[in-house]
Amino acid sequence: MTTAPERAFVVGVDSGGSGLRVALARPGQGPAGEGRIVETVSSREPVRTGAGGIDAGHLLAQLLPAVDAMTARAGGGTVLAVAVGAAGMATLGDRLRAELPGAFDRAWGVRRLALAADAVTAYAGALGQRPGAVVAGGTGLIALGTDLSGWRRADGWGHLLGDCGSGAWIGRAGLEAAMRAYDGRRGGSAALLARVEERFGPAAGLPGALYPRADRPAVLASFAPEVAACAAAGDAVAAGVLERAAAHIAEAAAAVVPSGPGNEVALTGGLFMLGESLLGPLRAEFGALLPGVREVPAAGDPLAGAVTIAAALADGSLRLPEDPRLLQLAR
Repeated sequence: MTTAPERAFVVGVDSGGSGLRVALARPGQGPAGEGRIVETVSSREPVRTGAGGIDAGHLLAQLLPAVDAMTARAGGGTVLAVAVGAAGMATLGDRLRAELPGAFDRAWGVRRLALAADAVTAYAGALGQRPGAVVAGGTGLIALGTDLSGWRRADGWGHLLGDCGSGAWIGRAGLEAAMRAYDGRRGGSAALLARVEERFGPAAGLPGALYPRADRPAVLASFAPEVAACAAAGDAVAAGVLERAAAHIAEAAAAVVPSGPGNEVALTGGLFMLGESLLGPLRAEFGALLPGVREVPAAGDPLAGAVTIAAALADGSLRLPEDPRLLQLAR
């Protein structure tokens, strides 16, 4: 383990569909040595993605001046390490992997760089560097686990092929139940149909309103709170949707949790703010599928996870395993 010089910083980055967040932190000064955040800045402009993948130039145009300004406000100093967590890093991150190491070296003289999938920074934010499993749920859903020798992943395949139990999955199932009620088919919910017409207008117009949208997953996920509200009010169909979602979530966690006693699983992301209508069935599913595995609260979010990785990279204490798609290091 190395000792950080005075006036030293690390940088954590969280890039996702809702924008870009950047944190400047002092290495090794958090409660678990993970880095004490000095300042954060946010942009609501997501980093562009094109035919070549995530646009490295667009990310750098936002990131470099933000870090320079934060460093100046903190009195100046040296950036020791950077960790960038990005949605789509595994499949769309080739330009980031090719361009960011040289750009950070030229800008700050930084050679310690971690490029991570957002699921990895979510893991590090939730559990730090200890073994276990994390389910990150929002519009989509992915489970990631490690015994610190390698990673295991389940789902995260998008709303057409997977993301089972996610906000988009719950919203779509709720919309289907509403349309069943509109048609008079079995499995329909009059309560959900009323919510659909309140939010989207006449039910017959829903396909035309939904199918052309480029942001269909987000629109589907926006209906998930309505499903939870109907379930909490006693609608059996909506409750059944959340029970099936809980089963999918627990299955994803069970697929990635390391073997052996004493393992932990944490839940992170906005999906788990839907309330007891989801969390109650989820606890029951965990008890059935993951006996002996302890559910623990997530310690922090993906930005905190990026800071944890950067601080560990700066002092040589990184224990999370490298992976060519999930966590790639440059030193």
